[in-house]
Amino acid sequence: MKKSAAARIDVQGELSIFAAAELRRRLLDALDTAAEVEVDLSQVSEMDSAGVQLMVAAKREAAARNKVLRFSGHSPTVFDILELCDLAGHLGDPVLIHSEK
Repeated sequence: MKKSAAARIDVQGELSIFAAAELRRRLLDALDTAAEVEVDLSQVSEMDSAGVQLMVAAKREAAARNKVLRFSGHSPTVFDILELCDLAGHLGDPVLIHSEK
């Protein structure tokens, strides 16, 4: 498998239990092949607890592999859920978090 410096995953539509398995596979594949992975969440229209769990697990997996995983472009839906779960500081887009303060 060819290694690359960076990978990007664009998530569109639901980040829910119905899409979690496919996104998990994509994230693991990207972590296998890249030192840095960026996940663009700007087109996420719906998110549930499975989506939150997937984000937390992906961050842990990236850290365990000494890889960089960034979530960016959080849609309002994603940002609202992360704030509700008090995870915006851990999983939020740094640009949005700093502009809110």
